[in-house]
Amino acid sequence: MSDTIANEPSSGNVFADLGLAEPEERLAKASLAHKIAQIISKRHLTQVEAAKLLKLDQPKVSAIMSGRLSGFSLERMLLLLISLDRDVEIRIKKKPRTRERASLVVKCA
Repeated sequence: MSDTIANEPSSGNVFADLGLAEPEERLAKASLAHKIAQIISKRHLTQVEAAKLLKLDQPKVSAIMSGRLSGFSLERMLLLLISLDRDVEIRIKKKPRTRERASLVVKCA
């Protein structure tokens, strides 16, 4: 007798797949945090150096680097990217008729 694990296709948003509240916002914040962490790593900044640059304390930088984002708003994440010399562009467009709901999407270059 073998144990079979059923696989379900992903929606593309792990937070939605897990049934968590506000999955699009969570995914957006996770994408922004990933970009912030990439920039910090690419610049070879310590968390203390990054904290000084971002005007945060080191534990908050650590939280971002490890994906603990409950204390951060989307707006704050965007402002942190600006502090890291990144332009942030927000585009608003009409929802395609083919989708049931409008969505929030973050694309990082």
